[in-house]
Amino acid sequence: MRTALTIAGSDSGGGAGIQADLKTFAAHGVFGTSAITAITAQNTRGVTTVLALDPDLVVAQIDAVVSDLGADATKIGMLGNAEIIAAVARAVSRLGLAQVVLDPVMVAKGGDRLLAPSAVEALRTLLLPLATVLTPNVPEAEALTGLAIRSVADQREAAEHLVGMGAQTVVVKGGHLTREDGRAVDVFFDGHEFVELAAARVDTPHTHGTGCTFSSAIAAALALGNPVERAVARAKGYVTGAIAHAPGLGHGHGPLDHFWMNQ
Repeated sequence: MRTALTIAGSDSGGGAGIQADLKTFAAHGVFGTSAITAITAQNTRGVTTVLALDPDLVVAQIDAVVSDLGADATKIGMLGNAEIIAAVARAVSRLGLAQVVLDPVMVAKGGDRLLAPSAVEALRTLLLPLATVLTPNVPEAEALTGLAIRSVADQREAAEHLVGMGAQTVVVKGGHLTREDGRAVDVFFDGHEFVELAAARVDTPHTHGTGCTFSSAIAAALALGNPVERAVARAKGYVTGAIAHAPGLGHGHGPLDHFWMNQ
C-alpha cells in the first residue's frame, strides 16, 4: 500500500485540514499519516480559536512517520507562522521528501486568517521552491505574487510568476472568479505548457475544505504513481464530485462528501 503524509492543521469540524486530508487519502486507497501543525476550534460557521504547536513537535511527528512508514507523497497545508514554515522546510529538505504538494493556506472559508501576515515571505522563499505542485486559490496567488487576478489570462500570468519563484508546477484555482459561462477554471502550468481544467460551478454553500481536499487528492494520485498533470486532473474531478454530493451538514459552509466515489 502506498503512503501519503499530510502536514497541516486540525479542523475540529472535520471538513478541512488534517481530517479532510486523511479522508481523501482513504478514499483513494492510500494509507494516510499526519503531522499536526496547529489545533483549531472551528465548525461550518467559522474558526473561534487557533493554537500553533511547537515547531520541534511538528518536526518530531514528521520524523516519526517518515523513519518508519515513509511517504510516497507529502501534502503541506496550514502552517500558521514563520517558525513552523522554516522548521517544515528544513525537515522536507533533510529527509529528501519528494512529490510535495503545497497548499498555501492563508485564510479559512469563513474569512478567518490562518497564516500570520509576516509568515507569507517565509512561505514564499523557504517552502515554495520545494513544491512539486503548488495549489493557490486566487487570493493566495495574489498574496504570493503581488498581482491582481481577475481573469484566466491573469491566472496564467500568476502561474508563470510562481514557477519562476521556484515551484516545479502550479495550479492557480479559479473558484473565486465569476465567469459568465458559470464554469470554474483552474490553470495548470508546468513551466512549459498551460492546461485549463474547467468544470461547471456547483451552486452550493457547502464548500468547506475544497482546497485541502484538492491538494490531498493530488498527493494521493501522485503516491499511486500518476504523473503530475494526470494527478491534477483526477483531483479536479474528485473535488467537483465531492462538492456535488455534499451532505449539507452544519449551518454555514458545510463539508464535502469525501467518499462519494466509494458509494
